[in-house]
Amino acid sequence: MISPAAQTSDRISFGPFTLAAGERLLLLQGEPVNLGTRSFDILAALAARPNEIVSKKDLLAHVWPDVTVEEGSLRFHIANLRKALGDGKDGARYIATLTGRGYCFVAPVSRLDSQDGGQSEVAVSYPQANLPSRLTRMVGRTDDTVALSTQLAGMRFVTVVGTGGVGKTTVAVAVGHDLVEAFAGAVHFVDLGALSDPGLVATTVASMLGLSLQSDDPTSSLIAYLADKRILLILDTCEHVIDAAASLAARIFAAAPQAHLLATSREPLQVEGEYVYKLDPLACAPGDLELTASVAHSFPATQLFLERAAASGVRLDLPDADAAIVAGICRKLDGVPLAIELAAGRVASYGLQKTAELLDERLTLLWPGQRTATPRQKTLQATLDWSYGLLSELERHLLRRLAVFVGHFSIDAVLDVVTSATVDDALVFGAIDSLVAKSMVAARPAGATMRYRLLDTTRAYALQLDVDDAELESLAARHATHYLRWLEETGAGWPTLSSAVQRSLHLAGLANVRVALDWCFGPEGNTEVGVRLAAAAAPVFLSMSLLTECHRWTAQAVLALDDTTGGGLEEMHLQAALGVSLMFTRGGKDAARVALNRSLAIADRRGDALDQLQILGPLQMFHLRRGEFRSALHYAERCSVIAGSLQDSVSTTLAHSLMGISLHLSGELDRAQTALEAALRYGPRSDRTTTNYLGFDGRILAGAILARTLWLQGHPDRAVERARLTIKDADVLNHPLTLSIALVWAVSVFLWVGDPKSAEEYIERLFSRAEFHSLDPYLALGRGFKGELAIRRGNASSGVESLRSCLAELHAAPYELLTTPLNISFVQGLAGTGRPAEALSLLDETIRQVEASGDLCYMPELLRVKGSLVLAAPRPGADEEAELCLRRSLELSNRQGAQAWKLRTAIDLASLLAARGRHETARALLHPIFARFGEGLETADLQSAARLLATLN
Repeated sequence: MISPAAQTSDRISFGPFTLAAGERLLLLQGEPVNLGTRSFDILAALAARPNEIVSKKDLLAHVWPDVTVEEGSLRFHIANLRKALGDGKDGARYIATLTGRGYCFVAPVSRLDSQDGGQSEVAVSYPQANLPSRLTRMVGRTDDTVALSTQLAGMRFVTVVGTGGVGKTTVAVAVGHDLVEAFAGAVHFVDLGALSDPGLVATTVASMLGLSLQSDDPTSSLIAYLADKRILLILDTCEHVIDAAASLAARIFAAAPQAHLLATSREPLQVEGEYVYKLDPLACAPGDLELTASVAHSFPATQLFLERAAASGVRLDLPDADAAIVAGICRKLDGVPLAIELAAGRVASYGLQKTAELLDERLTLLWPGQRTATPRQKTLQATLDWSYGLLSELERHLLRRLAVFVGHFSIDAVLDVVTSATVDDALVFGAIDSLVAKSMVAARPAGATMRYRLLDTTRAYALQLDVDDAELESLAARHATHYLRWLEETGAGWPTLSSAVQRSLHLAGLANVRVALDWCFGPEGNTEVGVRLAAAAAPVFLSMSLLTECHRWTAQAVLALDDTTGGGLEEMHLQAALGVSLMFTRGGKDAARVALNRSLAIADRRGDALDQLQILGPLQMFHLRRGEFRSALHYAERCSVIAGSLQDSVSTTLAHSLMGISLHLSGELDRAQTALEAALRYGPRSDRTTTNYLGFDGRILAGAILARTLWLQGHPDRAVERARLTIKDADVLNHPLTLSIALVWAVSVFLWVGDPKSAEEYIERLFSRAEFHSLDPYLALGRGFKGELAIRRGNASSGVESLRSCLAELHAAPYELLTTPLNISFVQGLAGTGRPAEALSLLDETIRQVEASGDLCYMPELLRVKGSLVLAAPRPGADEEAELCLRRSLELSNRQGAQAWKLRTAIDLASLLAARGRHETARALLHPIFARFGEGLETADLQSAARLLATLN
């Protein structure tokens, strides 16, 4: 519980505020601040215990002593309090939230003593404290400072451990300043970094305390002095004199019960009483996040970069385009503050883009920092030289070999790759343990195992060290072989990794696969291993939507095939993946057709049904995207036959999905619905999906096409519900290509029901995914959808130009899967801008194309639109021709079961009949069609029908 003593008449000051708890008064530069009763009680309770964590339970009991309230009330008043204080504005920090633990008042506090009846106030100061100045603003370390202050109060002896340049000294100094009052000024900072003789550690500490030791045993004399002192000693930079520093700290801890010790070191002191606090680098924006400037600015690494760039004379406005560059720089530097500061200081000389480019060169290790920095921190090279000099010869040898890895690696990988005749497993385990302890290798748990990595700066440093060429070649070969084996063991499970956390563990391994592929296809590499590695990696690239990479490596591997390596299983997989990646990134070019046909020829020759199915699926999609719908249906039918013989849930889902889309586009809506619902009903719940050979999830395609089918059949509400559910399911998969497919098909549903707001939202989402993942055909589609929206909103001129450009791009790809509905919008736009002849010509051409290619589901709408165009043309017989088109549209709608097209046509035909004075005939035509709709009465078409029926009545 919070002590009653917390409420006193003493005043305290923090920032521009003065708090008189006893008077229930908060002043801002002398002026009262209006705070609610509960918010004031919370502030008084927290400020009375600065740098201490006050639990939510204690705060609730103190502020609401007689009632039971939810934590939400506490969060509400904390939010109001932060707003009143301006917490978070212009760098001001007052209240920190420690998740799951409570809240802490973190601002520096001065207690004010009253004199002469309270007429004057004097702040207490502690001139005897020996501390360097703290940073004016410390970025991203408030929680660390609070946690360390709390640990020191309870544990007495804490060592801050972290890699060079991570900010250990900065945080230790901040903790010292925060605890000055608690130790009545007895806080002393001892920099051991300048020492070269470990025997001078005790003497240096004594001199900082102002002691003159005459004894031959300075340590004993120092401990005798400290025995009854309440004091905080900060021992900074212990790693190079670690044995002496550890021995001294252990003796002080044991013999001086009121002494508290805060050490900084690149490795723990490993003595009795020590608690280790691992200081991590600053948090960086993740690479898989589509950044805006505001999101990037929420990460402390970005904040530090911008602040230090501004200090060097460059103020970056940070538009969204530059946010990704800054985030990339910070990630490349692993969030290490020293490295970020050095890089930010170069922006004034090179500019932001060039600074980012230079990070890939080892020159960055020599970028100079502040003139006043210690010699070991003037450059990254100096910092790493300092750390490297503290390693044993075995540790140096292992560090050089570990540079073959990129990103995270496992201990199994280390044992496979870096052991040798002279360095066995036992030595490797010992050296890894020591390198982790010395902060030269980072370690983090991944489930029940550990993952290791060299920071990029450490790896760059290790790569410049001398290593024998033969040794390098041997390392690279063993590295490639290890990751080939790893892919062969884990590749099948990649498509089922549904969360970012699950994928992150594998993506680190994929970074090493890329390095191995680079070596394999390089001048000194092994192309045979490279071909096998590319074939094993291809389904992984597809399952992760890494289509550009899939194309790059499969194309390179195919080129490396010869008479002995071609024609087998590996070429079959390579050609299939090459065709799929080309299809989604480049459109329906002949290169994709050649690759897929070659893959199918090998599969047919091998006679394996599963192999054939895995190629027929992409071939069906290829012909769909080229607008060859009858050919696509042929491949879908072959898939169904083979899947029926396999009795495999994944194969069945694939066959149903592909058959469903082909039947949908051909206008066989009832059969399409049956197939699509079957795909969803029997969707796989196994360790395989369709993603690793189609490039996307077949169930999501089935859901998206089912939404369109339901709308056409006259179920608009169910269609919208299915479209939204499909997008939600695609979001969960975290697979960009699959989500893009769901968005493409969903847009048409929302355009059809007359919901432009939702359509626009999904178009924008489609743009962001397609641009980020180089899905060029989908970018063109997005522009086409925007053109259609513009026409529907009355801006026909702009819409026509957007559609003209989009259709030209899609025809060139070629990508004809959705050009028919875009042509319909284009026709309507041309008519709306006074070009009926051009519109009619394009419409007739589109009708001929649909009859030839087979996407007959659009034919009723094409005939309806033609009827409207003919009716608007001032020529003899137009009424009769228009009515003929509309009646043909009704007939075809009936045959297809397309109630939505039928309703639209009935509205137009009823309007035509009414204009001729045949109101009863018009009503008799429209009313029964309208009456069949039991849902969606607020959608655009049904409201139009209702209005027309009202006039006919």
